[in-house]
Amino acid sequence: MGYPAPDTCRLTLIGAATTLIECGSFRLLTDPVFDPPGTRYTLRILGLIPIAMQKTAGPALPVERLGPIDAILLSHDGHADNLDAAGRTLLRTVPAVLTTPAAAGRLGPPAQGLPTWATTELTAADGSVLRITATPARHGPPGSLRIVGPVTGFLLEWAGQRHGALYLSGDTVWFNTLRQIGERVQVSAAVLHLGGAGFPISGPIHYTMTARDVPRLVQALGARTVAPVHYEGWQHFKEPAAQAREWLQRAQLTASLVWLAPGQTVTIPV
Repeated sequence: MGYPAPDTCRLTLIGAATTLIECGSFRLLTDPVFDPPGTRYTLRILGLIPIAMQKTAGPALPVERLGPIDAILLSHDGHADNLDAAGRTLLRTVPAVLTTPAAAGRLGPPAQGLPTWATTELTAADGSVLRITATPARHGPPGSLRIVGPVTGFLLEWAGQRHGALYLSGDTVWFNTLRQIGERVQVSAAVLHLGGAGFPISGPIHYTMTARDVPRLVQALGARTVAPVHYEGWQHFKEPAAQAREWLQRAQLTASLVWLAPGQTVTIPV
């Protein structure tokens, strides 16, 4: 298939937040989740309160068919819909894992922790360079850090981009600090975690964005293309794709929407 053109990247949705990103000569994977459907997990709030999580859909692509991965971009390690048992095994087989400092401390090598706004670079065999910057993220309402832990998003920059960086939101809600991303960097395309994740114990509180958050984030970023992910395949996702699509069709976004079908590879401009 060859490398994508420098002013494009290829996205393949594997399931929920797990996305294969091909940019330049790099192949990256986000939040690896490969356990079979029906798997149940227990999340303990503050180490005490159990919350059940269940996976309802399997990966569109098995680990064995991934091919070589240069790095895994892990928004956080505390929730099974972003890192499950099979994903943890995969972490130990790749050259680099970029995540929060807290997650890196728990996971050990090859995980590297990036504080917010810290930058690192990957260099390919052909000499090309990928610049990766950790971005602000908050996995719930104000004050939720102690309960859900730290998370991160990422900005990807490489030579040949015409319109700006590729932004990966990670698991975050909308909050004003996200405006700093567009103030610091020109963003061309954004892969956004939606789904309005929530649990009965916390009532109407969301732990990820919903479709209603997309217009103001697009405006803040200046993004030209938006690819939603992380909205189906788990019981705790409260805003399914059909509902999000319907609302966004009426929202008259200034960006183009790209809906990724599981297993489908889509090329987007950057």
